[in-house]
Amino acid sequence: MTAYRYGLAGPAQVAGKTGREILQSIVDGDLPQAPISEALSFWLVEVGDGFAAFEGEPGRHLLNPMGTVHGGWALTLIDSVAGCAGHSLLPAGAGYTTVETKGNFARPITRETGRVRAEARAVAQGRQIISSEARILSADGKVLAHGTSTILVLSGAR
Repeated sequence: MTAYRYGLAGPAQVAGKTGREILQSIVDGDLPQAPISEALSFWLVEVGDGFAAFEGEPGRHLLNPMGTVHGGWALTLIDSVAGCAGHSLLPAGAGYTTVETKGNFARPITRETGRVRAEARAVAQGRQIISSEARILSADGKVLAHGTSTILVLSGAR
């Protein structure tokens, strides 16, 4: 497993960078992965225009009383990857916040599932609202969960 750094980038580190440039700096290791990535064992691994991908490692710390990974982990992963897909489209100086995230669970995620990949693509972009679709996939390409997320663009948030 790759050793990641976690934390928050300072204002000077992101000044003048577009959303995609910020996210690419995280992928490249020049900026730290978000603190939530450490707690929930998922990481941003790829970014493009209107696209983002995370990988996640289901572990014991994510299990619910039934012994499967808690659905909140999958929903947070959908929210995170979809938010980053939208973030990749933002100009320098803009930020965002989630308005709504919806998820559907197709198959149980267990510790035995192994590493998963979450991918999201922006499907609609307006001046203030961006909507993205996301999927969480097993190593063999089966859909484990899928959903949508809508973000609100915040001008001058940085």
